[in-house]
Amino acid sequence: MLHQDSHYAPHDDRTAHGDAISAAGDAVVSPVTGPAGDPGVAPRAAHQFGPEHASAPYAEALQRFAASEPRSFMVPGHGNDPEHGGAHLAELFGDRVPELDVPLMLPGIDLGEDSPLVAAQRLAADAWGAKRTWFLTNGASQANRTAAIAVRGLGERIMIQRSMHSSLTDGVLLAGLIPSFVSPNVDEHHGIAHGLTPAALDAALTREAEAGRPVDSVLVVSPSYFGSTADVAGLSRVAHDHGAAIIVDGAWGAHFGFHPGLPESPVRLGADLVISSTHKLAGSLTQSAMLHLGDTAMAERLEPLVARAFSMTASTSMSGILMGSLDTARRALVQGSAQIGEAVAAAAEIRARLRQDPRFRVISDDFAAFPDIVETDALRIPIDVSALGQSGHWVRARLIDGHGTYTEMSTATSVVLVIGALRTVDVDRFMRDLASVADEAAALPATDAVAFPALPEAGELRMRPREAFFGESETVSAADAVGRVSADTLAAYPPGIPNLLPGEEITAETVAFLRAVAASPTGYVRGAADAAVGTFRVVRAGA
Repeated sequence: MLHQDSHYAPHDDRTAHGDAISAAGDAVVSPVTGPAGDPGVAPRAAHQFGPEHASAPYAEALQRFAASEPRSFMVPGHGNDPEHGGAHLAELFGDRVPELDVPLMLPGIDLGEDSPLVAAQRLAADAWGAKRTWFLTNGASQANRTAAIAVRGLGERIMIQRSMHSSLTDGVLLAGLIPSFVSPNVDEHHGIAHGLTPAALDAALTREAEAGRPVDSVLVVSPSYFGSTADVAGLSRVAHDHGAAIIVDGAWGAHFGFHPGLPESPVRLGADLVISSTHKLAGSLTQSAMLHLGDTAMAERLEPLVARAFSMTASTSMSGILMGSLDTARRALVQGSAQIGEAVAAAAEIRARLRQDPRFRVISDDFAAFPDIVETDALRIPIDVSALGQSGHWVRARLIDGHGTYTEMSTATSVVLVIGALRTVDVDRFMRDLASVADEAAALPATDAVAFPALPEAGELRMRPREAFFGESETVSAADAVGRVSADTLAAYPPGIPNLLPGEEITAETVAFLRAVAASPTGYVRGAADAAVGTFRVVRAGA
């Protein structure tokens, strides 16, 4: 099954430097190696942040509001009172949730040009290296949609790394963009999509320009679901050389740039817009995210476009609790280099132990084979479990059912761990749990690996996506759908990469692939007309 993204000349953390990390947590985990295994480069220096980052102005404003014991006759209906209105919430979450769940448009919290909310967003911009940052309460999916709407102001043509998240296609539909695509490198054995080299992006942009379709904006994905990281600086230069803005879907890299053992923040590498899913590994609450505007030559033109697009995608009742978590996560990351170092060291220890056990392989150890990968996220551990004779889905299920240990995801051959940047990890406990599951597997007959069809090439784009999506449609059988034009976006999960877009011709290969995914133990196809993908919604003939 295809998974997500990545980029240009690999990172190998099995070096003479080993996986050592200093007690202060400021040594790099492992150097970056060049395309031919060149010696590692010097460790990245830690960023220095000013004393203002010791505060969390928005979160502190929420705390002041709660401490004032307000008599609220406004929404939310619980009245910010954990006893007289919010008792049901306090029973579940404790008193602080209803006390801090404030509405928008309050003086001293978010009202005005110099409000605590504005101050918090300025600090976030400084922390990630942005010109401006927006807090989001509908996840990185909102950031993708906002970015797509914003870049429509630059022109209607966008080039997209085909392993983009499906929420980006929602933005394409909303904005009426005309997409073209560039395919990432793919690890066919594990079914993992990595990323693009600058050369591949340049060739794709040149192709479109020579065909009379010059591209106005570009979207690439880095890091991937499996932790592979792209040459964002090189990709940004290529996009700008072609006169295009570049969006980096860095949803999985919100923790980048806060420790020398982690890749750099893509905002500092020349990206114009960066999607940052802060809740994933950076410590904010689920569904909170940020959208960063880079300090680039495109910023002046993009800033008002993003501000207007944000107003179209944001709720008028954004959650103070989620925004407060963004503010405190930023402060924790800035102040938490030693703590992040401990998480990096724990991840390194897990990888080292896995390498000593012939039943496992660390998938990222083989990233050197892919010219698109320049670094690996130290806090992502993709584990090849195929030597156990059971699928990754079986291993994940046994870890949950037998040990209460949850991994981020599984595939036919792997399980993937993610370790939050501020997490403390019991390495011994995890390794015992995994070894116990491996022992269980040894007592069972080996099962045949699930064989998915090869990842299909995209069908021809026969209609503008927006016209296909909003046009008249009908539902037909999978067999009858071949050769028709899709009215839907269909994406195999995890991790939500679109395999079929509105306006594209449905091919027999795409039908076979999606049905195989749907039939797998944990397969799910978002947007499908039925769970088994036995039918497809297509543009009505003659419409």
